[in-house]
Amino acid sequence: MMHDTKKLWHSAVLPTSYTLSNIEQGAACCVPIPHIQVENLAVSYHGKSVLEGVSLDINKGCITALIGPSGCGKTSFLSTLNRLTDLIPGCHMQGRINIDGVDVTDHQLDVLALRRKVGMIFQKPNPFPLSIRRNIEMPLREHGLRQRSAIDERVERALRDVGLWEEVRDRLDAPALALSGGQQQRLCIARALALEPSILLMDEPCSALDPIASAVVEELIQRLRNRYTVVIVTHNLAQARRVANYAAFFWMTERVGKLIEFGRCQSLFDSPSHDLTAAYVTGVSG
Repeated sequence: MMHDTKKLWHSAVLPTSYTLSNIEQGAACCVPIPHIQVENLAVSYHGKSVLEGVSLDINKGCITALIGPSGCGKTSFLSTLNRLTDLIPGCHMQGRINIDGVDVTDHQLDVLALRRKVGMIFQKPNPFPLSIRRNIEMPLREHGLRQRSAIDERVERALRDVGLWEEVRDRLDAPALALSGGQQQRLCIARALALEPSILLMDEPCSALDPIASAVVEELIQRLRNRYTVVIVTHNLAQARRVANYAAFFWMTERVGKLIEFGRCQSLFDSPSHDLTAAYVTGVSG
């Protein structure tokens, strides 16, 4: 019998101008311990189905890439994992999603606690129009942290984790919007990490960045392996091969997005089991 869900939710060669510090490592990744279990998931908008019949297990401490052409439901799938779909008018979700044994589709769920546990990084950097420090402080305070020393410790640790501390330590009260695009994206990742999530969702986090900044963020994503479970949407197949342990290939079938193939990333790219997957990863289709 499931306990009260509210109680259960109360955790490349880089340019020398960038400094990515070491991140504390967790247990070795790719031990097949399901962290997110999705069963027969379907999503519709105003009665129109965009995603149907998605079932897969996402393993703890691993990086899972969601690949496939635009419009096949990857971002919709990602948004269900922390119930951002609740904020979209006309969006309806069916099926079951378990995270650490808790059904996140339960209407009794504390959604704010869920989003603390399952952080989201968007395609375009979206820092608040506040100082660098306040960008990280504000969500900490909103989630109940009040002690000044504890807040300062979290701010520094999060900025160190994304390699920003040495770059901004002397200007923490400067506007976050004055940072470069790559620095802004790393600040957004730091803002999510400060809440001590166990899962990070990333919706094309490098697509709005220049190649150098993209390389820095990609290196950071690889360093998050083991400590976090990462699910990333990417249209860059080379990036998926570089960073991911697992890959899920989505495709439009009869005008509805469906999961075609899921498995170890190298196997999916090198010896796909479905003709559609083979055509997509070799550039023949999509």
